[in-house]
Amino acid sequence: MYTLTNPETFEMVHVKAVSPNREQPVLPSACDLWDIANFYEREVYDFYGVIFVNHPDLRRIFLREDWVGFPFRKDDKPEEKNEEIAVGDEPISDLAPCYTLNADGTLHCERTPLFADDDYVINLGPQHPSTHGVLHFRTRIDGEIITKIDPHLGYIHRSIEKISEDLTYPQTLALTDRMDYLGAMQNRHALCACIEQAMGVEVSDRVQVIRTIMDELQRIDSHILFFSCLCQDLGATTAFLYGFRDREKILDIFEETCGGRLILNYNMIGGLAYDIHPNFQHRVKEFITTMRESLKEYDDIFTGNVIFQTRAKGVGVLTKEQVISFGCTGGTGRASGWHNDLRKHRPYAAYDRVEFNEVVRTEGDSFARYMIRMDEIRESLHIIEQLIDNIPEGNFAEKMRPVIKIPAGTYYHAVEGSRGALGVYIESKGDKTPYRLHYRSTGLPLVAAMDTACRGSMIADLITIGGTVDYVVPDIDR
Repeated sequence: MYTLTNPETFEMVHVKAVSPNREQPVLPSACDLWDIANFYEREVYDFYGVIFVNHPDLRRIFLREDWVGFPFRKDDKPEEKNEEIAVGDEPISDLAPCYTLNADGTLHCERTPLFADDDYVINLGPQHPSTHGVLHFRTRIDGEIITKIDPHLGYIHRSIEKISEDLTYPQTLALTDRMDYLGAMQNRHALCACIEQAMGVEVSDRVQVIRTIMDELQRIDSHILFFSCLCQDLGATTAFLYGFRDREKILDIFEETCGGRLILNYNMIGGLAYDIHPNFQHRVKEFITTMRESLKEYDDIFTGNVIFQTRAKGVGVLTKEQVISFGCTGGTGRASGWHNDLRKHRPYAAYDRVEFNEVVRTEGDSFARYMIRMDEIRESLHIIEQLIDNIPEGNFAEKMRPVIKIPAGTYYHAVEGSRGALGVYIESKGDKTPYRLHYRSTGLPLVAAMDTACRGSMIADLITIGGTVDYVVPDIDR
């Protein structure tokens, strides 16, 4: 299933491609149309065994190279072919397989070396604090200049989408907070809204406004951590501590209403798990005031720092055409001039009743990506300020049936996550469990673009570029 979106009008179409041969499914590759097709097609091959003809590098992307079978197929039995716990180091292939069709319809596979024998290749990660998670970059260098990056993913792949096929719809909610843990509110909002849309359930205005406020608090939380970790990566420890000081205030607000600080479990199908705490509005208004003062401190101590500006300006440039081709939404796309904010272009919840600016820059470098996040914190504060004293009365949850089933069909809903468009695709057969459940990860396109962003830069620049691209690995691996 291809989900295609016009990058200017945001008109969306879904195209289903069907292979006539179930035993050896073959489809033409779309890599010549969009750069992100490279990673997406590798994911489909990895899980379903679909071979994409003329794909330049059809290796597995999440599972081990020695994995036998394709686990998302309904008839696959991985426990019969694979060790329960893999013993030994993971084999890493240095050959990129490319399949072509012969005249008689048979497949021919040609394997091309990823690196030459005399290439100097170093490993960054998977155990490295500045890869922001268990992520492995095989990096070819010429002196200190990066000439190629080969990302290896899947070190914390938990098969969330496959597990969800055996869970009821309310049970699937528990896994969303554990993907992008800095977008927990938005992840669960997207899934709940998709299920509600499928069921024809309309939640109250109170729920819509509270969800919007919580999403924006989550966005600020994420952007503060982005700031803090980038500062720590570049050696600005004091600014790192400033950020964590302010983030604690958001986590305290979350904890008071939700009972959690990271895993929040707040959005539910048909509404919210609990109404807001009586102290919620007061604490949020206090936070708005203090956060605006804190942003001035951030600018004084880090934004204007000559060392940071030298390391960020003109470094890791991505053009508008490149971010569109990779599907890099969110702040990374907007830093390159692409207007892609779903809150503006496809409003949901209460975003159609507030005024805010879509923050866009055109430089496309690391400094622009940093400034986008800082300015988005200001816009999020402005959104919350308009809503916090205007939360309507009403139910915080609709009464739902004990067993939730959604009509047979396919459904898609997307929200503007902390790192970009987070999409939820559900295929239902009318049962109490989803037949298929897929998340459009915000981080996978960002990692896919790292090779393009880093080529020609120095090794130290990779840390700046990765920090400002702002991926979260559990969201990528799922």
